[in-house]
Parts: sequence; C-alpha cells; structure tokens
Amino acid sequence: MSGSAVVSTRRSGNGTLEPILFNTFNTIFMIMLVAVTLYPFLNTIVISFNAGNDTIRGGLYLWPREFTLQNYKAVFASGTIYNAFLVSVARTVLSTVLNIFLTSMLAYTLSRRDYVFRKLITTIFVLTMYFNAGLIPGYFLIKDLHLINSFWVYVLPSLISAFNLIVIRTYIYTIPEALIESAKIDGAGEFKIFWKVIFPLCTPVLATIALFVAVGAWNTWFDAFLYTSSRQELSTLQYELMKLLSSSMNANSNPSVANGVGAEIATQVTPISIRAAVTIVASVPILVVYPFMQKYFVVGLNVGSVKE
Repeated sequence: MSGSAVVSTRRSGNGTLEPILFNTFNTIFMIMLVAVTLYPFLNTIVISFNAGNDTIRGGLYLWPREFTLQNYKAVFASGTIYNAFLVSVARTVLSTVLNIFLTSMLAYTLSRRDYVFRKLITTIFVLTMYFNAGLIPGYFLIKDLHLINSFWVYVLPSLISAFNLIVIRTYIYTIPEALIESAKIDGAGEFKIFWKVIFPLCTPVLATIALFVAVGAWNTWFDAFLYTSSRQELSTLQYELMKLLSSSMNANSNPSVANGVGAEIATQVTPISIRAAVTIVASVPILVVYPFMQKYFVVGLNVGSVKE
C-alpha cells in the first residue's frame, strides 16, 4: 500500500511539475521574442528623439541621452508636408474603399458556378500576377489614359488586385450555399444578395485585405515620383519624406539646403536622426489603425449560420 502511494505521489508530482515547466519556458520564450521584435522599433524612436550630433557617438538603446525635438522639427519644417499628408490620407481611404468593394463584388461574381465565363476571367486575372508589361509600357498606358499629373493616378490603377480577388473568392466558397438560395427564394437579386448576405459575412477577410491595401497605398512613393512629380500639390507624404531623407543624406556638407530646413535646425540633425524621425512619422498612422484590424487576423470564421 505504501509503495503504491509513493508511485501515485510521484505521478501526481510529475503531472503537476510538467505544466509548470512548460508555462515557465513558454513565458520566457515569448518575452524574448517580444523583446527581439520590439527593440528595433523602440531604438528607432530613441534615435528620433535624440540629438543628431550625439547619436553619432552610438551607445543608444532604450532612452535618449540628449532629448530633443529638432529631428521632428526638421521633418515638418517644410510647409508641403501637411498637404502631402492630406493627399496620402485621401489616396489611402479612396483606394481601400474602392478596392475592397469592387474586388469583393467581382470575387462574388466569379464564385458563382452558373457563371459561364468565370474560369476564363479568373485565368486572365491570374496571368496578370505572373506577367507584367514593364515600367515604360505602363507609363505610356497611364499617359494615354490622361492620368499624368492627376490625383486619380493613385486610385484607378489599383482598383482591382488579382491576389486579393483570389483570396476573397476562396473565402466566399466557404459560405453555405443555402444562404444564397434562401435569399433567392425571398426574391433578392444578385446585387442585393452580395450586399446584404455575402458582404457582411466576408467582414474578416475584407478587413484583412483592407489593411494590406491601406498599407500599400500609404507606403508607396514611386508612382508619385513617376506621374505627379511636376505638381507639388499632388505630392504624397512618403514622397516628401523620401526627398527629405535623400536631401539630408546628400547634403552633409551643407545640410541647411535640405528641403527647406532652417540652418539652426539643420546643424543639429544628421541623416541617421532624420531617417529615424521619418520612419516614425511614416509608421505611426498605420500603427494606430492596426489594433482595430488585429482581431480579424485571428477570427476568420463565418458570422452567420444555416437554419434548418
């Protein structure tokens, strides 16, 4: 009896110790992973708030040695940055809303098995993911469409994304067909079925795609360089920040000429500190939006159910 009691105690002890060890190592590993992930961003914030001349010495980790706002003053010294911010916001919102609506509507059309051209159209869109005409033909196409120096050059070329189309169409396949049949029995047309049934049930995947589209529209600057560089009022935030960073790095000998930065400010900043401030300014808007979208990366389930 005593031997069996000892064995039972040992088993009980091992059974209790194992989850404790697992939770301990799991917690330590996650803390290390979070630290490794967050440290580069935190260090960038520190450098952006530290005096540029002091940053050159190195040794900055989690707290600035000489706190200053001069780096951000240099970023916002140019009056064009505010208009560029508004252009970027308008571009991001319009591109995201139109891309999500049109892509999801096309995805619903191509998900209908009774649509005879769905395979042909899907194949054409898939081919665009692998074959590209190139930069110069693309530029001439934009020119022939009279989109040069137009705000709509930021929006119209990105209305439909082949990759997003495939993702949304695949998600629509998971929606029970009985929901669509029930809506048709109730007299709903195709557009009403899409808007009242399919669109709400696709909220998780649409929110995820919306974040991808928004980040892409917010971060790009090359199209502004190609198509609207001759119109300052159409310049985007990323393009302005790119010009500022380029000017600060190419004008070390005379930084006061960099993009309208005053001499008093320019002598207190360096390309490294400007780069850090530019990174933070460009990242903060997306970081503010991301927490509201995060749950849709985890929850990818249908919102509705089929009543029998």
